[in-house]
Amino acid sequence: MIETQDLSKQFNDFWAVDGVTLTVKPGQILALLGQNGAGKTTTVRMLTALLMPTRGSARVGGYDVLRHGKEVRSLVGVLTEQHGLDMRKTGAENLDFFGRVYRLDVKARRSRSDYLLDYFGLAQASSHRIGEYSKGMRQKLALARALIHEPPVLLLDEPTSAMDPESARLVRDEIARLRSSQRTIVICTHNLAEAEVFADIIAIIYKGRILAAGGLEELKQKVLGLAEYEAKFSSAWNSDGLKLPRGVTLTERSASSLRFSVEDPRRSNPVLLRELASVNAPLVALQEVPRTLEQVYLKVMEEVQAPRVEMAYAG
Repeated sequence: MIETQDLSKQFNDFWAVDGVTLTVKPGQILALLGQNGAGKTTTVRMLTALLMPTRGSARVGGYDVLRHGKEVRSLVGVLTEQHGLDMRKTGAENLDFFGRVYRLDVKARRSRSDYLLDYFGLAQASSHRIGEYSKGMRQKLALARALIHEPPVLLLDEPTSAMDPESARLVRDEIARLRSSQRTIVICTHNLAEAEVFADIIAIIYKGRILAAGGLEELKQKVLGLAEYEAKFSSAWNSDGLKLPRGVTLTERSASSLRFSVEDPRRSNPVLLRELASVNAPLVALQEVPRTLEQVYLKVMEEVQAPRVEMAYAG
């Protein structure tokens, strides 16, 4: 649904986006992670054909953003960091206005507006001016506006930025509901917890370049290395005589626990458990050591900012 190849944008002597290559299939969610100014918003603006690339290409729904800007814009729904709603109009009036922008007829505008207001729990507030809405209600209405023309692609720029926790949760719930509709969604965010929950594909962008891209488990292995497992014991135990199976390396030892890196857990862990049982280890549990997107992100950023480091994660 979205394909970019060497997508780049230059402003004077500054490359805001430099060589972004990504593929997002129908029904997938891509999270673009990065600091403010990393190039996330510029990438989204090129995907909506609002900014023309300086170099490279992008296709949305099969349409080239350079040659078919009108068709691209008709396929996408966009939620910007600043919602841009008319505060003097009611919720229903806002949706009707944008329905007219997308050239929906009166019947279609009314039907879509009624459906979306009900879907987002805003039907009772539809006749209220936007100035009376809470921040979470405005963001939900902005999502409804992005969906008014039933686009197959959603581009969400910092959808929960600067929101209180309750409002942010409401918006996250709606995104979770939307993913089930087989829409392709791109979320630009620096909220790692959101990305970890939603994203099928994660791309970390820094100074306009993609440093690492892939599924969460793929990135954990690429960036953090082999999975680690910890054996916990009910009492202090001397593990000197323990024989480790092939592909298992002891990485950390304490009186009541051992930590291992494991190449192939499905093959090696049963052998490791049998070995621990054979030497009467007072084993309580053998479990994977949790690894998070935050660890991946911080590791990538630490290495790219270190001197003389060659990045080898993108792919």
